[in-house]
Amino acid sequence: MENKLIPLEFKNQRIMTTEILSEQFRTERRRITENFNRNSDRFTEGKHYVLLQGEELKQFKSNYAECVSANINKLYLWTDRGAARHAKILDTDEAWDVYESLEENYFNPIQKQLSPMDQLRLQYQVLENHETEIKEVKGEVKHLKDNMPLFNIDCDELQKEVKKIGVEALGGKDSVAYKDKSIRTKVYTDIQHQVKRQFDVRSYKAIKRSQLEIAKDIIKNYLLPYALKNEIEAINNQLAMEEVACTRK
Repeated sequence: MENKLIPLEFKNQRIMTTEILSEQFRTERRRITENFNRNSDRFTEGKHYVLLQGEELKQFKSNYAECVSANINKLYLWTDRGAARHAKILDTDEAWDVYESLEENYFNPIQKQLSPMDQLRLQYQVLENHETEIKEVKGEVKHLKDNMPLFNIDCDELQKEVKKIGVEALGGKDSVAYKDKSIRTKVYTDIQHQVKRQFDVRSYKAIKRSQLEIAKDIIKNYLLPYALKNEIEAINNQLAMEEVACTRK
């Protein structure tokens, strides 16, 4: 591959134009550009690519006239890591095979000329770069997980917590208020409404997974509205008064 490609460098870094990159990946140039535009947040200028404009572009055209169109006013140059990111987005066996060949024969050909110690240093640097990539991927996965809606099992967990706190608010399962389906439903519904109101959602499933523990705390710290509290106390106290009356008879 290195015999077919003219080595391009910018500031002592081996790079590749979009046109050449698309040819190597056997895809259309338009697809490389579209993938970049759709995933621009996954590319960092200076690390994955270099954008040339103005005087820098003019100088680059002068150095590599046979590889760059004279009519363009800006040019994206892809680094080793940028090519790797494009291979990842394309996600085909062929793209990864091409990238591995580019990495060995185009982006890092100097390794063949290095001493064993220098090769070790370079390999260590590559490992560090890969470790950075892994951390970035883990960060992306964590961000995705945190922003996912609650799973059904999470919703069931919240509902169990609602019933637990609701039973306590009603005075326990042996209380008259708990046995009154109308009052019991009113309490459960009020707790549910408070949770949804706090997150401004209509369903538990709209709550993010990263907010699950916050939702649990809201339920645990639930306080009955004054009117509902009085209603429950009145119902439970009425039974107590009736029991006292029966005892006196």
